[in-house]
Amino acid sequence: MNHNEMSVYDHIGELRKRLIIVVVFFLFAMVGSFFLAEPLIVYLQQADEAKELTMNAFRLTDPIKVYMEFAFIIAFIMTFPITLYQLWAFISPGLFEKERKVTLSYIPMSLLLFLAGISFSYFVLFPFVVDFMTRLANRLNIEQVIGINEYFEFLIQLTLPFGLLFQLPVVIMFLTRLGIVTPDFLTKVRKYAYFILLVIGAFITPPELISHMMVTVPMFILYEISILISRSAYKKRMLAEAERNKE
Repeated sequence: MNHNEMSVYDHIGELRKRLIIVVVFFLFAMVGSFFLAEPLIVYLQQADEAKELTMNAFRLTDPIKVYMEFAFIIAFIMTFPITLYQLWAFISPGLFEKERKVTLSYIPMSLLLFLAGISFSYFVLFPFVVDFMTRLANRLNIEQVIGINEYFEFLIQLTLPFGLLFQLPVVIMFLTRLGIVTPDFLTKVRKYAYFILLVIGAFITPPELISHMMVTVPMFILYEISILISRSAYKKRMLAEAERNKE
């Protein structure tokens, strides 16, 4: 039975199977992440940005909360490629053979971009933000008492969104190959996309122009790269359709 001949119930059953695979792998990854969470937390506490700060637990449950959050995030990252593959496996029967091979190659690219986004945020943006906050507290003569839960929550809220935002080129390329978006459409909605990215940047950065620009400018560049990638993917899609029509 091909993808087009499957009934709604068949699609739901197939989706259920894919979700079960993802959940089972996530549970196994969660077990492994329990062994990785502690070394990662200790490493982050020894980083230059955290060395000069004294971490405090304001509640008895703060350490276990931080530990579980990191275990969950590690398991999520480990499961990320499997999730992408299961998504590809669910939609691939509706694609042509060449499209299946091309879209399958997006998975390692997506993982690399996710890690690149997290790395950019942690090694470039996060130190700048911490330094800005520390200097501001000193100017205002405020004695900072850092809660370990609040520190790591801020770190997670700043880094994980960048991992997801760096998926934009791959998502656009994927949607273009499926015929859902076109480069002309992306160009037309550019000003609205820029506004949305500005709002996102305002939410994840402190109210300071330089740090805000450090976030929004890379996102604008990512969007422009996505348009260029969309043009290339669109041309390839048109050529593939022309070849199929000849056949």
